[in-house]
Amino acid sequence: MAELLVTGGAGFIGANFVHYWRKHHPQDSVTVLDSLTYAGNPANLDGLDQVDLVVGDICDTELVTRLLTERTISTVVHFAAESHVDRSITGPDAFVTTNIIGTHSLLKAAKKVWLDSGSGQPHRFHHVSTDEVYGSLGPHDPAFSETTPYAPNSPYSASKAGSDHLVRAYHHTYGLETTTSNCSNNYGPFQFPEKLIPLFLLNCLHGRALPIYGDGMNVRDWLHVEDHCFGIEKIILNGRIGETYNVGGGQELPNLTVIEQICATVDAAFVSDPSLAARFPDAPAAQGKTSDTLKTFVTDRQGHDRRYAIDETKIRGELGYAPRRTFAEGFAETLAWYLGHEGWWRAILDRNAKAA
Repeated sequence: MAELLVTGGAGFIGANFVHYWRKHHPQDSVTVLDSLTYAGNPANLDGLDQVDLVVGDICDTELVTRLLTERTISTVVHFAAESHVDRSITGPDAFVTTNIIGTHSLLKAAKKVWLDSGSGQPHRFHHVSTDEVYGSLGPHDPAFSETTPYAPNSPYSASKAGSDHLVRAYHHTYGLETTTSNCSNNYGPFQFPEKLIPLFLLNCLHGRALPIYGDGMNVRDWLHVEDHCFGIEKIILNGRIGETYNVGGGQELPNLTVIEQICATVDAAFVSDPSLAARFPDAPAAQGKTSDTLKTFVTDRQGHDRRYAIDETKIRGELGYAPRRTFAEGFAETLAWYLGHEGWWRAILDRNAKAA
């Protein structure tokens, strides 16, 4: 039996990981540490047993130290981060605070409890990062590998790069047993509706514009969040200490292709389930139109990276990881989840509307 501390575990990827871990490792207990900012939602953890939500800030080193000590935590899985690129452009301070100072706070606590106390306790500090730390690729450049030089282009990716370097330094300097994963673009259940896929999915249902940056040909590697959790599990259980592993979905697609897939899948859902027209009367699909009529091209985002792609040779070869879904399959599952959890996302939209 292991005791895990999952930071940011009430957020999108963190909550999916907690659900995944409890399903596949029911003997383990999980403590979630989350400050419940706008993207953290206690409802994401509904229905889980042996999961304790502690509302707190990862920058509170004393709190983290106490949790690690009192709960005999042996594994930290660190998801907590500010992660929305647009928000980092308009307000970078929060990204530096959470992503760099917060990660350092966790590392200091882990070092104090696991190393300085002299307990010799086996431990693992797993840090979840992003492929955006590597910068942008040209159309014919090789995909990002674990040896690709860092070249972050946004305040968000720069702050994540800083946190990656801190984790590496705590392993090489102090001997902290760490691993890091750099993932591609995630999608799936519980994703806050400011990100492309849930935003566009819900806009299709409500007949709202689908704003496409620039020419829509920015390329991303899309990774279903459960496949990501499977990769993290592989790293935690069998990854080499001090190593970094890239986790990708093997689905390198232009944004425009992704948006067209969203539109087509939503339209097909209305055909197969006529009751959706009554639930979402403003959707083009409820009015005999196609969702792609909502596409609207807007001015490109500042510093918008053109292409990301993941070379996952290392994690495939060493740990036997492989994504289990194509994008079409993963998005069909995602759409079904959002249609089946209308109360979850309506509560978020209502809260945002009141805040505005």
